[in-house]
Amino acid sequence: MGESMERKVICALDTSSKSEAIDAVHRLKDHVGAFKIGHALTLSHGLEVIHALNAAGAKRIFLDLKFHDIPNSVGLAVKQAASYGVWMMTLHIAGGPAMMTAAVEEASTYPEDQRPLLIGVSVLTSLDQHVVTDHLGIQRSIPEHMKYLSQLAVDCGMDGVVCSPQEVKTLRSVVHHPCVIVCPGIRLEGVDTQDQRRVGSATQALCDGADYLVMGRSLIKSQNPTETLLQYGLGKAGVA
Repeated sequence: MGESMERKVICALDTSSKSEAIDAVHRLKDHVGAFKIGHALTLSHGLEVIHALNAAGAKRIFLDLKFHDIPNSVGLAVKQAASYGVWMMTLHIAGGPAMMTAAVEEASTYPEDQRPLLIGVSVLTSLDQHVVTDHLGIQRSIPEHMKYLSQLAVDCGMDGVVCSPQEVKTLRSVVHHPCVIVCPGIRLEGVDTQDQRRVGSATQALCDGADYLVMGRSLIKSQNPTETLLQYGLGKAGVA
């Protein structure tokens, strides 16, 4: 999307506390390009929390609610989210072509400079091959399944996909620019992966073709965001 390098880092505000989220925006707004919010903040405070974050300095909001419902319901959800000026939002590709098409059609009713980016989620980074095969009954390997679903998303007019750092290179062979690839699961070598299974480094993800990197706890807890970004191989304000 013609994005400058200093806008690559998205900070995940994984908290239900509005005051904590606002404080994080004040501290990190000059170091990252966007802020991601999910169910914790929106269920506690409604979508109105977006306006509070905007006022604190969050110019771009990534709404990560992973919509997955019948087409009409998802179309209405996209309309509502877009009315709050969100920059990007997620949908589960598994909702199917009709659902994604309804979302795309709704987003397309907004002027280009107000239209939210629709990003498809295929396999959550908390899942590994054992769970995908033995519990969910999917016989494809994770990379192959993600390639299939990502191609489906692109064919339906979605703007991009989410994947772990491990799948960026594979998916970039399917979803070409300007289609966006968003990478959570960014970790330093030897650091606890917490609830995620498929993780990797920031620099490798960018080299393989990622457009945006989602970072959460490491930035939120950092006393020196600039130094933290440098530790991840990222320069000032998220410049790789």
